[in-house]
Amino acid sequence: GQNLLQYGTTEGYAPLKEFLAEWTAPRMGRKVSSDEMLLTSGSQQVLDLMGWAMIDPGDYIITEDPSYLAAFTAFYNHGSRFIGIPTDAEGMVVDTLPETIEKARSQGKKIKFIYTIVNFQNPAGCTLTLERRKKLVDISHRYGIPIFEDDPYGYVRFDGEHLPSIFSLDPEGGVIYAGSFSKILAPGTRIGWCTGSRDIIRKLTVFKQALDLCSSPISQALIYEYCRKGYLDRHLPNIIADYRAKRDAMEESFRKYLPLDEVNWVKPEGGFFYWIHMPRIDAGELFKKAIEKKVAFVTGSPFFANGGGEHNARINYTYSKPDVIEEGVKRLGEAIREML
Repeated sequence: GQNLLQYGTTEGYAPLKEFLAEWTAPRMGRKVSSDEMLLTSGSQQVLDLMGWAMIDPGDYIITEDPSYLAAFTAFYNHGSRFIGIPTDAEGMVVDTLPETIEKARSQGKKIKFIYTIVNFQNPAGCTLTLERRKKLVDISHRYGIPIFEDDPYGYVRFDGEHLPSIFSLDPEGGVIYAGSFSKILAPGTRIGWCTGSRDIIRKLTVFKQALDLCSSPISQALIYEYCRKGYLDRHLPNIIADYRAKRDAMEESFRKYLPLDEVNWVKPEGGFFYWIHMPRIDAGELFKKAIEKKVAFVTGSPFFANGGGEHNARINYTYSKPDVIEEGVKRLGEAIREML
């Protein structure tokens, strides 16, 4: 009604929060309370709010290497520096964390939180295993460092079973979880959410109020009605099936057209991206050749906070149709062979 044309509460539209509390309960391990959740202007705003609430200039954030480049920007805007932890097919190599943390602290570095994209990571496409999730929580407790669990892709799983969120594995409240409607509904909605302890949610709410007062009440109400009527639950299987078919088309095309002795990758179980590694190819130079063939990808270097990625590329499969994917990969394979 007319109330939607006025400012809303900073905390978010109550009916949508109640829906999300119920809908996310299996992933969260329980139904969270209203004061443990904040609705935001996309999950990207959660990154910025975490910067306002937790980062002082010169502080360090532990991230995966590689990681989401817009997270680097959001945290860097608050004066953050970064410590990268390598990843493999099973996600962040958490066994390296204790030594890394102790070395950083011995050098006087102040670590504010560990930032991780646990499911179908952007850009690497990998998923953190259950064993590593449990180890990460243990390390968080041991060193008193919170975990920021960013999960925009978690509901877009093609193969296998959903894994418990890190939030659900930590009864002590040391995890901040971020989700988004951008990947499961539409990015134009600009609505995301975060879940955490009452204390951290209260802090984030104060900063959000100063930044934008509230996220769009109209967008929140539209999403609520869409969800309440069951459309989201009917929509998700459709996009999962569509994206799975496109993922499969890209996988088949990789095997058909790329020089397999020169390029390696891990088949993602969900999400949006392939991450390819080409030990003998400079991705920046390959990009120039690919553009000449009207094929584009994102080079790997921007996904590393402290250098790296010169031989990597992130390739998205969710937008193009399968026949276009095949033709694009064919041209990419031609460009790679021209550089060998």
